[in-house]
Amino acid sequence: MLRILIADDHEIVRKGLNNVLTEAFQPVKVEEARNGQEAMSKVLKGEYDLVVLDMKMPGKSGLDVLKEIRQHRPKLPVLILSMHPEEQFAIRAIRAGAAGYLTKECAGDELVLAIRKALKGERYISGSLAQILAGELDSDSEKPLHEFLSDREYQVMLMIASGKTVGAIAKELCLSVKTISSYRTNILLKTRMKNNSEITHYAIQTKLVD
Repeated sequence: MLRILIADDHEIVRKGLNNVLTEAFQPVKVEEARNGQEAMSKVLKGEYDLVVLDMKMPGKSGLDVLKEIRQHRPKLPVLILSMHPEEQFAIRAIRAGAAGYLTKECAGDELVLAIRKALKGERYISGSLAQILAGELDSDSEKPLHEFLSDREYQVMLMIASGKTVGAIAKELCLSVKTISSYRTNILLKTRMKNNSEITHYAIQTKLVD
């Protein structure tokens, strides 16, 4: 029997994915996790053929969980299903070992195709993501400033660029205000920017946020 773990903090998303997977794969047992900590706990205790992981969850982010899974269960394929467009996190997810990256706007058929490829040990790369990857491999292109940030710093940078305060970011990520302030300081130092306005301008200019 195929065993799939869905990790997403929204119940309606989990139930919708559960329905899609139950219809597409038989026999299949679909289990659910509400956050990164619960997902990691289930992965360490259970046996799964594949994990469908949300990028943005309270506490541990999808990238954090992905890296832990790769460390403890290196052969377990992980698909990232995110509300964030490919331009924001797909490259980092693929580099971290994801078997594929899909946005939540994708059709159920595309998700099923991605899962079938992942179960065969292959990576699912959409046409649009292939173009992004090709651009990254262009030797003539200069490495953008945000590529010097850690995954958490990058996540905080995008949240700052979207207009969220340090306090709001801390609450959403379940971290202290002091920790978020430290991330902000590191972002400014690494990107040589001076304030939040410059961060926002950069993110818009590089099409990381609308």
